[in-house]
Amino acid sequence: MSSQQHANAPYYFVPEPSQWPILAGGALLMTMAGASGWVNDYAWGPYLNGFGILSLLVVLYNWFGVAIAESESGKYNKRVDVSYRWSMSWFIFSEVMFFAGFFGALFYARSISLPLLNDLDHKFLWPDFVGHWGNAGPAGTIEPFTTMDPYPIPTINTLLLLTSGVTLTISHHALIAGKRMKTAGWLFATIVLGATFMGFQAYEYMHAYSELNLKLTSGIYGSTFFMLTGFHGFHVTMGAIMLSVVLYRVLKGHFTPTHHFAFEGAAWYWHFVDVVWLGLYVVVYWL
Repeated sequence: MSSQQHANAPYYFVPEPSQWPILAGGALLMTMAGASGWVNDYAWGPYLNGFGILSLLVVLYNWFGVAIAESESGKYNKRVDVSYRWSMSWFIFSEVMFFAGFFGALFYARSISLPLLNDLDHKFLWPDFVGHWGNAGPAGTIEPFTTMDPYPIPTINTLLLLTSGVTLTISHHALIAGKRMKTAGWLFATIVLGATFMGFQAYEYMHAYSELNLKLTSGIYGSTFFMLTGFHGFHVTMGAIMLSVVLYRVLKGHFTPTHHFAFEGAAWYWHFVDVVWLGLYVVVYWL
């Protein structure tokens, strides 16, 4: 897409009325209704949930396809680009708040609840309770488990994500320099590193369940561990999908050195995921 085409774009492009927002809302409604039925043991729950997710994916595929076609046809200019940047910025901010809530739950459990349960008053209720992080709780209702060490897998995963941030930055600079194949090569390396990260995390979860007896039901330690690392893994998966779409578009000839916000938006998201992992690595595995 040439710069001249974007220079000739309208003052601010306003799309035609679209069916995709209402279809996305319907798909989300089916997804959540199915999930509600699933957790309440209704037989139709899993099927409605799966159909809702599949419907949402179809809607998003077509909706993003429309946006890509609009961009590649020269309808977007700098004003639209700025609106996309603000939208992505606020989206990432909402993700920051999302993880802040979970980190806050971990802080509350470790720094407020445990000292409270370990004080003199509670010693009369649970005289054998020791308020160190990673215990099975004071009531003796949680099966014994072993906490997760920061090595080797979490440390390897840290190196993988830090390396992926470097390869993604190299790819971005190659795109700015107009070197398309170099852009694609380093972007592919980033995706492979992310996929390797997810493979190691899946192995870590199997190790936790089978050998450490560490499960989602293992008290506050198990619930916060799987909640934080699991949601982060989900974000890594979403980021890898974003980068895969961007890679496909690079190979299709999309983007120019000055017009490539889809690449930048996905890169912002990936770097955010990297930063969140560094916090997880320190707070969850080391402290």
